[in-house]
Amino acid sequence: MDWNLDPIRVGKAVATFLVVAILMPLVTAGTALASIVYLPLPAPPLPTPKPGIESRITHIYDATGKEIGVLRKFDTSIPVKASDIPEVLKQAVVSVEDKRFYSHGGIDPIGALRALWADLRGKRVVQGGSTITQQYVKNVYTSGERTLARKIREAVLASQLDRKVTKDEILYRYLSDIYLGGGAYGIGAAAESYFKKPVNDLNASESAMIAGLISAPSDFEPRTNPTQAEINRVFVLDEMMRQNRIDPVAHAEAVSQHLFFPTAENPKPSGPATIVHPLELQSATQPYYVDYVRRYLSAKYGADIVYRGGLRVETALDPKLQTLAEESVKKALSGTSAPLEMALVTVEPNTGYVRAMVGGRDFSKSQVNLALGKCPDGYEAPKEGPICLDGGGSGRQPGSSMKPITLARAYEEGIGPGRVYSGPGTYTVPNCRSADCTIHNVESGSYGAISLKQATAYSVNTVFAQLIVDVGIKDTAEMAHRLGLTMVPADGIQPIGESKGDPYGVSLTLGAAEESPLDMASAYSVFAARGLQFASTPIMKVTDANGRVLEDNTKRQGKRVLAEAVADNVTDALKGVISGGTGTGANIARPDGQAGKTGSTDNNTDAWFVGYTPALATAIWMGYSDSNQKSLKNIKGVSTVYGGTIPASTWKDYMGQALKTAPPADFPKPAALSGDIGAGPRRQLEDLRPQVVEPIYVDPPVTLFPPTTMTVPRTTTTFPLFGFLTTTTRPPATTTTTVPPTTSTTRPFP
Repeated sequence: MDWNLDPIRVGKAVATFLVVAILMPLVTAGTALASIVYLPLPAPPLPTPKPGIESRITHIYDATGKEIGVLRKFDTSIPVKASDIPEVLKQAVVSVEDKRFYSHGGIDPIGALRALWADLRGKRVVQGGSTITQQYVKNVYTSGERTLARKIREAVLASQLDRKVTKDEILYRYLSDIYLGGGAYGIGAAAESYFKKPVNDLNASESAMIAGLISAPSDFEPRTNPTQAEINRVFVLDEMMRQNRIDPVAHAEAVSQHLFFPTAENPKPSGPATIVHPLELQSATQPYYVDYVRRYLSAKYGADIVYRGGLRVETALDPKLQTLAEESVKKALSGTSAPLEMALVTVEPNTGYVRAMVGGRDFSKSQVNLALGKCPDGYEAPKEGPICLDGGGSGRQPGSSMKPITLARAYEEGIGPGRVYSGPGTYTVPNCRSADCTIHNVESGSYGAISLKQATAYSVNTVFAQLIVDVGIKDTAEMAHRLGLTMVPADGIQPIGESKGDPYGVSLTLGAAEESPLDMASAYSVFAARGLQFASTPIMKVTDANGRVLEDNTKRQGKRVLAEAVADNVTDALKGVISGGTGTGANIARPDGQAGKTGSTDNNTDAWFVGYTPALATAIWMGYSDSNQKSLKNIKGVSTVYGGTIPASTWKDYMGQALKTAPPADFPKPAALSGDIGAGPRRQLEDLRPQVVEPIYVDPPVTLFPPTTMTVPRTTTTFPLFGFLTTTTRPPATTTTTVPPTTSTTRPFP
């Protein structure tokens, strides 16, 4: 037998096989589909629409079972007739969602072929290519699953619908119920929510902003992501002009009307603007915490279930701590006025529960939660561990409160607390090529030869500039990310700003990377928990309307991210900050173990105190909400606000009251670090690598919520692949579900 096969003949045989095995079925299926869609055959009757999802209210409770807020969709019964929708809004939506809407027959062959080709190349469904008609069909007639079968079914039904209903009627139905961010379903609700006006009064700029939301309403919601919303608004207007849907004069006028968000301090724009009004949270007695819960749930489960799922959300909010937090912030800000602000977050170290949160003076006036910060561009939430949540504002540089991160990394590498450094008033980093090569101590003070532990207590910048060079900038960034600082990339590369793509440099240890109070409290809680990380969360338990548990954090699993010896030695150094260093103003004068770190930025634009006891970790930030360039000068008799002044005294006031009835507790004496010989060599310690440990449980469970019984409607609708032939709908049934009592591994803090 001749085994010397001709490569050309083999290639032809393979090509023939591929055509027969792959292309022919596609051609056959495409021909059949095209016949159904395009031939002038009588349109069979459409299936019965899916039953509308009745709006169910999401109820949110604190740790004692008291309701603190509800979330629900906006009233889509706001009268909106087809004739109410202005032509400019129709043109805005069509220009970016389906530019051939008025000419195709329900499906767009060009868009469909593009999507099909992308799907085949990716071997999965990766592109939409859906027309407005198909999107409407998906919402009303199909399951919405991302499968090729669903796309084929959508195409068939879209063609049928297009032959039965006018284009304007399809567009009207589509706009009447789509989600447009912030809990607003339907164009009428969106017009009222964002602009406080009826839909027929929307102008070109407002219409463009709404049209820019449709593709990703939760991501592009203007109150949360104003920059992207503005980019989308201008993009829509540009597309409208490119497609001759708006003339150049109207285009220029609309483009000039930039988004404006009124506040108590700045209620009116100085010129033409598109005014976006604050979101009104429904019945929130604790608006900052409810806002945190809302953003957390939306990030994990999607806005639809949050606003329409009828969830029972049992949170970790301790009402006593929350009241004390609000009173302490109010006291600190008394005699001052906005935009001077303060934020406070308390995390329970051995559970990760966020027990209290204050994100500013008044949520109703700003709608910005300064406790949450801002996520890096392109951020994707991990499946587990700490997650970043945008609060509608920006993060702030934490200053020297970042130094313990570098310290922890140094301890991991065998650089111990007794290591001696030179602490000159000014230090120039060798071989430095960035803009921040020369580091100064506060007021250029010189400390001479000083141990690392002492340098931590006195916050000596020049020592930590040398230390981060010793341990590595990238390694320090990795440590920050490991501890839960979600706004710091693990590779140490700046995600934003003019120097995008460059390493932070030695300034990373001095607080160059912006952070949030929530993240700072969470990171320090790892030190308090002796190296165990319990990812911070506001949630104890979430149950949906059918009694299904979506999330249960009543028993938490800790992940070891630091060795006990490392965490305990960091704590020992930070105890010195309060007992005799820059943070003596935070001393609560109790026998409790207390540790913390001050933080102040260049030009004193931000001031922090982040500290902890074995029971609670609390971060406090102070600064101006409207600028990260205003210095904190001459405030309440303080000539220059550092972290050791007003933030430290506020921490003392709050934590002193929070721990008033709690038994004193101290930190364990730190064990000697392996390889710690003071000025010993830099080396990796094998026994200090992070590891996952078994779940850690504390205290016997205590019932926080009594069992409840709820009755909910249950409707099941089934559709075969080609449901235009047959549809089976089961009649509504009623099911009664008992929600079991919720237990917590910790009692609400006294």
